[in-house]
Amino acid sequence: MIRSLDGKTPRIADSAFVSEAAYVVGNVEIGEHSNVWPGAVIRADFGPIRIGKYTSIQDNSVLHVDDELEIGDHILIGHGVIVHGRKIGSNVLLGNNATILNNTEIGDFCIIGAGAVVPPGMVIPSGSFVIGIPARIQREITPEQRKRLENQGDGYARNGKRFKDQGL
Repeated sequence: MIRSLDGKTPRIADSAFVSEAAYVVGNVEIGEHSNVWPGAVIRADFGPIRIGKYTSIQDNSVLHVDDELEIGDHILIGHGVIVHGRKIGSNVLLGNNATILNNTEIGDFCIIGAGAVVPPGMVIPSGSFVIGIPARIQREITPEQRKRLENQGDGYARNGKRFKDQGL
């Protein structure tokens, strides 16, 4: 379901897929080849939410913000993730059920482990591997992990196209 709020209508690229069971409202921008799966909520009622290209927002994830949220390209937001941060760079994996709290910034090529809780105001430098409650930087990502993050959105873009082509 895509809804306008206060005269602001979500802007969704033609190549993007948004499930009919997702809820997208307000000042939202979704880039080329991105996809939003069932149960996801993207609520831009207090500030804009900008989502880059080849980004996948998996089932039951919630994106909301008090000010502004910028999400880069080639991001995988796993199942049940809560994003209430300020900025997520490109080529990032947010593991299932991770929670990204207010005013956080995550650099490029980062992995936030499943179930991690990134506390308010935390700034995570590019190339970090982060886990825990509260989240802590454990180490830098490996070259193999970096390679996997480079084009992780491609497969989800193909799957989103498959769903869109079949009218789902």
